[in-house]
Amino acid sequence: MSRSRREFFRQGLLGAGLMASTKGWAKQQGQSHAQQPMPMNMGNMPMPKTEPKPKHAQAPPAPSSAGEGHLMVETPDVPPQLSYTLDNGVKVFNLIAEPVKRELVPGKTIDAWGYNGSAPGPTIQIVQGDRVRLIVDNHLPEATSMHWHGFEIPIDMDGVPGVTQDLIPPGGRFVYEFTLHQEGTYFYHSHMAMQEMMGLIGLFIMHPKEPYKPRVDKDFGLVLQEWAVLPNNTVPNTLSMEFNWLTINGKSGPATTPLLVKLGERVRIRFVNIGMDHHPMHLHGNTFYVTGTEGGRAPQSTWRPENTVLVGVAQSRDVEFEAKYPGDWMLHCHLPHHMMNQMVSMVGPMMEAGHGMRTGMGMEEGMGMLRQGSAMSEENGPSLGRAIGIGADHEKATTNLPLSAGAEHGMPGMTHQMPNVPGMSQNMQNMPGMNMPLGNKNPELVPGYPQDMFMPMDEMFVKPETYGLRKGWSGGVMGMMTLVRVLPPELYDKITELKKNQRNENPGMPPGMHHQPGE
Repeated sequence: MSRSRREFFRQGLLGAGLMASTKGWAKQQGQSHAQQPMPMNMGNMPMPKTEPKPKHAQAPPAPSSAGEGHLMVETPDVPPQLSYTLDNGVKVFNLIAEPVKRELVPGKTIDAWGYNGSAPGPTIQIVQGDRVRLIVDNHLPEATSMHWHGFEIPIDMDGVPGVTQDLIPPGGRFVYEFTLHQEGTYFYHSHMAMQEMMGLIGLFIMHPKEPYKPRVDKDFGLVLQEWAVLPNNTVPNTLSMEFNWLTINGKSGPATTPLLVKLGERVRIRFVNIGMDHHPMHLHGNTFYVTGTEGGRAPQSTWRPENTVLVGVAQSRDVEFEAKYPGDWMLHCHLPHHMMNQMVSMVGPMMEAGHGMRTGMGMEEGMGMLRQGSAMSEENGPSLGRAIGIGADHEKATTNLPLSAGAEHGMPGMTHQMPNVPGMSQNMQNMPGMNMPLGNKNPELVPGYPQDMFMPMDEMFVKPETYGLRKGWSGGVMGMMTLVRVLPPELYDKITELKKNQRNENPGMPPGMHHQPGE
């Protein structure tokens, strides 16, 4: 992998089942529904786990069915099924809350909190009517809780700290057990607000006793999240109200793994949103029907054709459609600021205007060591990726002026030759989509310039799911974006074979987890 392109993401120049332990459980008989201390040396707090986590690699391959004829939900880039053991008919799952490292795109790894080595956590899939036991261990450096979002279960199992139970202390354990009579798309998450923004969430799928009609051939689950990560920092700012990294299942485009569908198949996509913003999720080239919410399956009489569905905070939405149009169709949040990576204040009037304020600032400012003012002030906020709207207003007075002295003689570094920007072509005219038919006119004289950048880097995202994509595809996929690839049978079979070969070469890698080239 190109080191320089990794550096590009890092520096922020883009604008625009674990098997349950039967032995361990045997020790707990008679102690369920109570906090239990863990035999853990708290003098040595666990270090963040890197992905993929070895113990995931030890898990058996995920089955293609959730049992009783139910199609397994696929969750690209996230372990699709937390394995379980059976104890007198009870499905026993183990969840460990712990620090993890999550690579959003190659070269941009953050320190998040997750479950079982993954953020979002592994998907739990059960069948309506199952009785489940969920053993939650806290390996975080602080107390936590576990809420089962939307579950109709006894109050003492609801997981609200202080109200229904005590917090689970560091090194502690809480065992939940209940019977699930619902069906639909649900999720689990910490009920500590800031911990939610550190990544503590996972999908919980309740398959109906009787499969839905009409049946689907493919069923996908996607978790939508936002992160505020300053340049030169790896820890999300959970207090921020603005975000510069938007992810689907913990990956930002173009690192998101495309959804593969064979032409003619019927498809379900389940969205879950646990962030601070609502997300209007739009599918290109197809019309879908909203068939379910966080309350379960919707009556068919309420279905209506749409191509954009608003997934509000704490909501889930299921959509279904027939994949009858071949192509690589974009699926993305339609909020403009959610279609970018490492979003910082460098577009339009912000880049060079006003009092010399520049994007990103320096390492010291990025780490919060300001020499004057506050991080939210007009003079500092935009350069730190905060208070973007306030900063933009602050700079608008100079929008229509030349952006630098001597601009009429050519924009330094942006007309024909670029400066030494890591990972960026030296010749802008050679970049697809970057030809600027302005003759001798300096683009810096055009109000609002620059806005978007188009930077294909296909070679960084080579994997079976991207096989056969048009050259330059990665330039059009940023932020909360992925692709639904409706493939002719021959190409679908070819990619399926490539995925099979990949699994054979990396038998310990669960589906959706990939080594990046060059690693």
